[in-house]
Amino acid sequence: MEILLEEFYKQDIQTPQYIERRYFLEEETSYQVNGITQSGKSYLIKHTLLAHKKNSYLYIDCNDLRIDVENLNKILTRFCNQNDIKIVALDNYKETIALPKVKQLLIASVEHFDYPELETIKLYPLDYEGFLAFEQRYDESALNHFFQLGGLPAMHRVSAQERPRFIQKSFHYALSEISFDIFTLSANLMTQKVSAFMLYERLKATRKISKDKLYTNLETLLAQGYLHQLPKYEHTKAIKKLYLCDISIKNAFSTQKHFSRLFENMVYLEMLKKEFELYYDEDIDFYLPSQNRVVLCMPFGNQEALFKKIEKIEGFLITHGVKQVEVVTMTNESSLQHPFVHVEMIPFSVWALTEGEDDVEEPQNTKVSFGDLLS
Repeated sequence: MEILLEEFYKQDIQTPQYIERRYFLEEETSYQVNGITQSGKSYLIKHTLLAHKKNSYLYIDCNDLRIDVENLNKILTRFCNQNDIKIVALDNYKETIALPKVKQLLIASVEHFDYPELETIKLYPLDYEGFLAFEQRYDESALNHFFQLGGLPAMHRVSAQERPRFIQKSFHYALSEISFDIFTLSANLMTQKVSAFMLYERLKATRKISKDKLYTNLETLLAQGYLHQLPKYEHTKAIKKLYLCDISIKNAFSTQKHFSRLFENMVYLEMLKKEFELYYDEDIDFYLPSQNRVVLCMPFGNQEALFKKIEKIEGFLITHGVKQVEVVTMTNESSLQHPFVHVEMIPFSVWALTEGEDDVEEPQNTKVSFGDLLS
């Protein structure tokens, strides 16, 4: 095992075409970096290590089949002391590996571990702002490219014809057989109200599976961030809506074309990464009670469609004291003067870059009065 550690210690690590992200690992602070496969955990850790002298760190990929965990636990701390190693990075970390006693420890895993001594960074796939940093262009084609590639950083290095298979292989390798089947099935159910029992009924038609196995694997997918659920406001027992971890999953696992669902999933992920308290309700895509705000997804909506939508949900808006309704579109931009709530249509490319900010400039388009539309 010591020979293998020597090999790890001498190896050169690389991060070709690394693009800075908003996450930063400070010196002398130990971290665990959590995130789904292909979210950029390894690149972030390797990039951090490359800022230090080569003989000061040790990088270990814990998926290496040559590792004998029992022997590694016996000698790792001693090996670090002998070589004056200050930083140890354990990529694809497994809980059976004992944490070495070093100045700075960096671990990366899909799973989150209860280690109070480590600060946690939750790494998501790229949001639209992060995607633009990789894209290095800000014209109208950037949003269309985002729809094609999604938020997995590695997709920028994969040719167009290889992208579906790259995603399929990456997730097939990362997930258990049952979890992968659930994940594949979920690609056709994105943004829909989906119960665990519904998944069980559909899956048992193609494979042998128990309810317990399905529930356990579904909980794992949710806990690790491969799938997300959105509850209904003030209805804890209502069926939750299902969302995918990245919009690239849809086209990689399904031939069904549902642009409106893809768009809604994209809007959801932008808010998820800001850790907002989110719910859905009837005819309402997203309700943020702590902000008195509703977000609607209408990729190709116009003022007439918006008026009909607001009229339909007006009771909810008044009852819950909603102050602002944001209608996210592909390109349309306008405002609607309503007696009780501020309503505006915002293109996704603008909304995503200002989401969560307090001082968002109002659209410059002519405002349309709610009363004018009623007349």
